[in-house]
Amino acid sequence: MPRQASARVPLPAAPPGADGPAATGRRTVLVAVRSAGALHRLLDVLPAFDGDSRVVTRFTLVPGSDFDVEALAALERAGARALAWEDAVRRRHDLVLAASPKGGLRRLSGPRALLPHGAGFNKTVADEGSADVPSGLDPHYLLARGAPWADLHALAHEEQVSRLALHCPVTARRAAVVGDPTLDRLLASAPRRGPYREALGTGARTLVVLTSTWGPESLLARRPGLPAELCASLPYDSFQVALVLHPNEHSGTGRFDLSRWLAPALGAGLVLARPHEEWAALLVAADAVVSDHGSTALYAAALGRPVVGAYDGGRELLADSPMARLLAAAPRFSSAADLPDVLRAARTVDTRARAADAFARPGQALPLLRRHLYRLLRLPPPAGPLEARPFPRPGTQPRTPRAFAVRTGVAGDRVAVARFPVHTDRPVHHLAAELPFADPRSAQSAAVVWRRARDAAAGAGTPAWTAEGWTAHALAESPGCRTAVAVLTPGRALLRSRTAGTFSLRVEPHRAAGRVAHADPAAVASAVHAWLGPGTAGTPPGSLWCDTGPLSVRVHLAPAEPDDLDYVL
Repeated sequence: MPRQASARVPLPAAPPGADGPAATGRRTVLVAVRSAGALHRLLDVLPAFDGDSRVVTRFTLVPGSDFDVEALAALERAGARALAWEDAVRRRHDLVLAASPKGGLRRLSGPRALLPHGAGFNKTVADEGSADVPSGLDPHYLLARGAPWADLHALAHEEQVSRLALHCPVTARRAAVVGDPTLDRLLASAPRRGPYREALGTGARTLVVLTSTWGPESLLARRPGLPAELCASLPYDSFQVALVLHPNEHSGTGRFDLSRWLAPALGAGLVLARPHEEWAALLVAADAVVSDHGSTALYAAALGRPVVGAYDGGRELLADSPMARLLAAAPRFSSAADLPDVLRAARTVDTRARAADAFARPGQALPLLRRHLYRLLRLPPPAGPLEARPFPRPGTQPRTPRAFAVRTGVAGDRVAVARFPVHTDRPVHHLAAELPFADPRSAQSAAVVWRRARDAAAGAGTPAWTAEGWTAHALAESPGCRTAVAVLTPGRALLRSRTAGTFSLRVEPHRAAGRVAHADPAAVASAVHAWLGPGTAGTPPGSLWCDTGPLSVRVHLAPAEPDDLDYVL
């Protein structure tokens, strides 16, 4: 495919009359959106006008999309001023911004700037426009009476200009390579990886992000049970699983049904990203990405994240596109049980090199866009630097499972612990449950129960258990339970064994590279339970090692201390 350098193709001048009532007056920018995905893309462009009171922004919803519901909600949350479509058509605008060529955009008056919907043009959509033509490059949508209707095609890479020239040559003369403003936000967010992981409660676990596009060939459409399968098969203390869905999936299905369909996985700790901004924060926080043919994986690759391919083939992915080349180099997902081995293979692939044909001009998108957009507005651009904004911290709080099926391995004074959801098909040693929050069946079947101390003291006159009282009560109320644990602090607990007695536990933090991390005391309790065994009586040895996920911690057992016995839960 021939390449066409955008620097050699001048952009047309803005048409007469587009500068409003006076050359120094205000200009109106109309943001024309068909879907939530298109809106999110354009919101990353609008900072090009920041600090300029000469520019007024209005939004309109282009009719005809099945995925416009979330766009309306997002505009409402943002406090944006909107125009009804027919009102927008009657007016003349100083600039029209769009991120999809579909719909009646050609009816809008004024200079028009068109951006890609996502990371390039990697797929074709069945039953829309011309067969086997990349979505976003179809002359059926880019031309009006045989002529281009957009005055600017703001693209992310020269490869996209070449594809535009191949499929719709007359429009390529209006193309400019400006980079990708969403990628620039991702790169600006990279230093915040630690706070993002802290907000998600990831800790030292490996965060695996599943990304699914929309439509019949998407990961979620073909493997709807995969999130629950991964959550049930991967040890909870070693892996955290998140799901990033295309905004069209959120719009078309709705949060209610998505939450219902994904209930088993959400109950096991799955993070379901919100469609605006949070998906990007999850890519920054991720350790690896499992993806279908949606272009979200290209953003992950540009960050250097390992990518595992999970696209089962079909007609949508275009051969020799950047996404096709990335998936060709990525190891293939086979099963949840094999994922740890596949991740090791994925770490050997240079994903940044694979994303190089999708993104150019890193860090320059907003300054370049500002120059081109203000030329169409017939205004001098504001002076001063213009930098991409980092994404906010994730706000979604994953659920903490209240019960686990626990597999243990005892070797001398070392105990390995792996915890899974109670519905796992993995062989396990015992069931452990948090009281009073676990479901009744898990609570009644658990060999280990635990309770965490409250952060604040009980109100005046409210009875409260001591650690000694609650552990004795828990064993008395549950004849099948063998170990009750009161978790007092991240490194301190009171453990009562039905056969071995009552002990104070002290758990040393895991130390590595100048940092400390605490193992979950509930996981440590399962390790001690397995180590004591069913027939232990009398005073056990004083310490053991607990390996849980990537953490190894030293655990000390001693006769119960008065302060621990009297600790108020």
